[in-house]
Amino acid sequence: MAQPFEILCLVPLFLLPLIIFIFRVFKSSKITQLPPGPTPWPVIGNIFHMGKMPHITLTNFAKAYGPIISLKFGTKWLVVGSSPSVAIEILKTHDRILSARHVPNAVPSEGSDLEKTSLGWNSGCSSRWRYLRTLCKTELFSGKVLESQACLREKKVKELVEFLRSKEGQVVNIGELVFATALNMLSNVLISKDMANFDNETEDGDIRNLVREIVEAVSAPNISDFYQILGKLDLQGLRKKYINVAKQFRSKWEPILEERRNSRENGSSSQQDFLETLLDNDFTNDCIHQLFMELLSAGSDTITSTIEWAMAELIKNVEPMKKVQEELEIELSKSDYLKESQLLQMSYVQACVKETLRLHPPAPLLLPHRAIESCQVMSYTIPKDAQIMVNVWAITRDPLIWEEPEMFRPQRFLRSDMDFKGNDFEFLPFGAGRRICPGLPMAAIKIPLVLASLVHFFDWELPHGKCPAELDMTEKIGVTLQKKEPLLLIPKARK
Repeated sequence: MAQPFEILCLVPLFLLPLIIFIFRVFKSSKITQLPPGPTPWPVIGNIFHMGKMPHITLTNFAKAYGPIISLKFGTKWLVVGSSPSVAIEILKTHDRILSARHVPNAVPSEGSDLEKTSLGWNSGCSSRWRYLRTLCKTELFSGKVLESQACLREKKVKELVEFLRSKEGQVVNIGELVFATALNMLSNVLISKDMANFDNETEDGDIRNLVREIVEAVSAPNISDFYQILGKLDLQGLRKKYINVAKQFRSKWEPILEERRNSRENGSSSQQDFLETLLDNDFTNDCIHQLFMELLSAGSDTITSTIEWAMAELIKNVEPMKKVQEELEIELSKSDYLKESQLLQMSYVQACVKETLRLHPPAPLLLPHRAIESCQVMSYTIPKDAQIMVNVWAITRDPLIWEEPEMFRPQRFLRSDMDFKGNDFEFLPFGAGRRICPGLPMAAIKIPLVLASLVHFFDWELPHGKCPAELDMTEKIGVTLQKKEPLLLIPKARK
């Protein structure tokens, strides 16, 4: 099957009648005082400059051209900030103008529909979008709600630990098991039901594969995003793929939704979950579907990748692993299982989580923003409708900000008040401003809870007697930054 960039190479050859037209648009839309960047090719722009690791490519461009750069993809402008000062301009100073969303062409709903149904992909910060965020913040991510759900999360982690004990001495896929745990934590809050089990199977299909396919559809280079005139053609089939996967997603909870509506009509519904809240507020099935798909995808995939990276770093770095185990032994000396209330006293565990988020931010370029009008950033013009990105991967590996930025050094956070809540622009794994990740409070609890349990209850070995130095730490990127090779480990229960 042809790769996205191979398709992009071939498409212009079949569109020769359009080339002159597009070239004229390209010339007439040339804007002065744009941020510097690599010279775009006629018609195509900088498409072929990006490579397969765009966060690294854009980091190298920033080193050559400065902390704010511009590139052109077809007829569309992309502006990328790669320093704390530029991040402040984009995510704080000009947040109102630059916090609209660039919606990929693969997402099929028209803008008006997304305004009503989507938390992440609606184009502007409308009153409906603010209502959806407020509802999620109040009913899912508030301190009071999270505290009330602590026993549920602890139960799911206990199930993970018990499963791993049954697999002692066998090779397990850490990412798959953590994904199932994170998914079940969230699905029980949403619909009072597990959606995964630990044998890498889900009801009616593998949901993690569906999440991956959704991510691939929206993150793949898409000719329809680069040339508006081609928007309805779906030449690469990405919109079709998105629609098919969305239908499979919907089938996971559609029967539950219909059953719940019928129970409410009969006056027999007794559940107290987020689905009931949505039904109480007269949400349509389409809106519930869109919200659930976004929440389950974002809420399980990013947490999984972060914990997988954290475990990989601790396996490779013996001294930090030993320090985590020592801290856990002190704090949990009289406990059979870890409780969330104990996490607050574990400064080194928290430092390991922060250091993992620094080295391996879940979304290294965040989700793309869009300028609703032209504005000035750092004396440069940001054109209306330009796509805006903040390269947090570049910021958190900047040697001018971080000492030994390529090294896993959790202790750097023991002597720092820096946090990831959107106020420290040197460290923005969850973003900042209007578009900051709404699930941040939940992630900040789940990640250390699962990570600490994995480390406390088990010693870990690589398969085939490999030494930690041989662990492959190669990255792959869609929207999220993942290990290219899955983390396969052998658990041994600790006494």
